[in-house]
Amino acid sequence: MLGKGRKVSGRGEAVAANYAFGPAEDDIIIKHRLLTRTTTTRGEPPLKKLQKKFTSFVLEVEKDGDNYTDCEKLGKAFLQELTTFEIPLLKSKAIVDANLREKENFNELKDEINRQILQAQDDIEYLKKQLEESKIERRHKEECESIRKLNALQPPRSETQKIITDLEKEIAALDAENTAGSRMLELRKKQFALLLHVVDELQNTIEEEQKNLMEEMRIATEEQKNGIEDASGGSEAMAVD
Repeated sequence: MLGKGRKVSGRGEAVAANYAFGPAEDDIIIKHRLLTRTTTTRGEPPLKKLQKKFTSFVLEVEKDGDNYTDCEKLGKAFLQELTTFEIPLLKSKAIVDANLREKENFNELKDEINRQILQAQDDIEYLKKQLEESKIERRHKEECESIRKLNALQPPRSETQKIITDLEKEIAALDAENTAGSRMLELRKKQFALLLHVVDELQNTIEEEQKNLMEEMRIATEEQKNGIEDASGGSEAMAVD
């Protein structure tokens, strides 16, 4: 029998189970039971019983006496024991075959699950791409809707065209006014330049006349001075005489 015990740590760690036999001893016991066809440690193993039956039958056959009845009896007992021993073997074979089939089914199921996992991963990637495309399409639709709403807020095309035509006319009028203003400004520049030229010539003429007048005044003054000097000289000469 296996004895179980529990040990609980003070920090709430996992509960550990202690058994009477370790894993290595358990493997030895299970292997021994499989070889001897026993499921318990009590009683005589079937293989040993079969061996005893076979040994008794062989020893009886090797005797020289008239023991046909005993040989037949021991042979039947051996065959019966052999049949009894064979039944668990057949059961074990059936169990092994069933386990092999179960293993194959499990492998097939595992392969199918792996295939489904791969398919699910592919589906997830495909759905991710579809989701991204849907997001982009939705964003485009929202942008188009925003543009449509902005267009709806704008005046009709005919009214807009009329406003554009009026603005073009106003621009043309402003261009014409600007051209006329430029021409007038150019004319005023020319007139002002001409005026400056006339003023310069007039100023030069005035300065020249002033110079001439000053020269005439200087000559007249000198002549007057000379006349006075001549008059005073004549008077002195007359006095001397």
